[in-house]
Amino acid sequence: MLLICGVRSLKSCCTSCTFMAVHYFLDVMDLISGVICGQDGGVENHLEMGKKLLAAGQLADALSHFHSAIDGDPKNYMAFYRRATVYLAMGKSKSALPDLSKVIELKPDFTSARLQRGNLLLKQGRLDEAERDFKKVLKSNPSDKEEKEAQSQLMKSDEIQRMVTQSQAHVDSGDYVTAAAHLDLIIETSVWDVTSRELRAECFIQMGEMGKAISDLKAASKLKSDNTKAFYKLSTIYYNLGDHEMSLTEVRECLKLDPDHKQCYSHYKQVKKLNKQIQSAEELIQQQRYGDAARKYESVVETEPNVPQYSHHAKERICHCLAQQDMNRAITVCSEVLQSDPHNVNALKDRAEAYLLDEQYEEAIKDYENARDHSENDRQIKEGLEKAQRLLKQSQKRDYYKILGVKRNAQKKEIVKAYRKLAHQWHPDNFQDPEEKKKAEKKFIDIAQAKEVLTDPEMRQKFDHGEDPMDPESQQGGHHQNFHGGWNGGFQGFNPFGSGPFNFKFNFQ
Repeated sequence: MLLICGVRSLKSCCTSCTFMAVHYFLDVMDLISGVICGQDGGVENHLEMGKKLLAAGQLADALSHFHSAIDGDPKNYMAFYRRATVYLAMGKSKSALPDLSKVIELKPDFTSARLQRGNLLLKQGRLDEAERDFKKVLKSNPSDKEEKEAQSQLMKSDEIQRMVTQSQAHVDSGDYVTAAAHLDLIIETSVWDVTSRELRAECFIQMGEMGKAISDLKAASKLKSDNTKAFYKLSTIYYNLGDHEMSLTEVRECLKLDPDHKQCYSHYKQVKKLNKQIQSAEELIQQQRYGDAARKYESVVETEPNVPQYSHHAKERICHCLAQQDMNRAITVCSEVLQSDPHNVNALKDRAEAYLLDEQYEEAIKDYENARDHSENDRQIKEGLEKAQRLLKQSQKRDYYKILGVKRNAQKKEIVKAYRKLAHQWHPDNFQDPEEKKKAEKKFIDIAQAKEVLTDPEMRQKFDHGEDPMDPESQQGGHHQNFHGGWNGGFQGFNPFGSGPFNFKFNFQ
């Protein structure tokens, strides 16, 4: 009703309605006036609160108030200046720079803002722009402190300009060491200068100091948001160092910025293929499919024949795979690895295992001792060395594998087959001469003992660790029944199918 009366001519309304309409418009005007006044008061309140919070170190809260102040009054240069101060305190120089530029746009004679902007530009390596700011500060009736700082920074900028020219000249002439030394001095002042860091990274690459090059390129990739060049270089460095996983990570960052980047995409395909092959090979090793894993690592060498690190790594892993099943090839491949890397602990351990399978115990001991010298706390080396020493000692006594003529990694069916063949050959009934019969009896018992030990998983495990389950001395009071008891006096009355000092049943089945 009030709104209708307020819109119509006052004459057409009743006196009461006219009175109410007047008061309505007065209330609206008061409200509008209050909002306008409240805006100004709100901006000042936000600035004051932001200032207090900044002083208290509550930067995020202070920033929020300065955002509100700018939203309330986009032409308040002090709000922009205060917000820039918070950004600088938070280490966000990229955000501070536009605010300082806005301050100078709104108030060109604000010397402190111009001096701060010049310092930021100097740190970013934007030397010409920084010099213009410092020169304008000196022409704007600055305070003594501001004048002194501007003169100092101007001189520093001139010196950096000179070193930039010199460093580029040294790079062009191939003197990377001197160029890097100049760039060190430049970066001490222009800490956010992407160009100088990338140039120094190139010097480090030429000098072979890849770790330092990586450090500079990582910084450059963060300082410049769309730096595909830095990510590509990082990826290629990691790739050439043999770190395919980090190479893949960095090239993916390049493609996130530019999916159509030709160099990054081409490199990505190569790294991805190699990475997949290596991962597949390692999965096969985990599954104990050593033959398949060795072949997969051979394909790694074919995929990347030009980077020695991958060929070396592939041979090292092939050495490991072969050590589990083919001791002769393992010894050859492991020896190739150790030719180029004599202290490769993994290859030394794997070759030692292959030597053990091939019953070259002294050679195994040498490899384990060499590996121990370069990895003192490796439990596997310690246990392997102890095992090799036991087996060497054992080999000087009685070796059940040699008795049956089988390898140490022989399967049960191979052991039983060898036993049957030898048992037929050395059955005492096959010999008539007393001396030959006596020799056959002893041989026959050794064959039976070997079969008993090597077909019993628990006994075989003990023997493989250097303990003879049939030797009372080795057992140290163990309770295994053995074939030696009662036979020290010979084989009188021997009957392999009957009774004697012990019951022995011979069965070819």
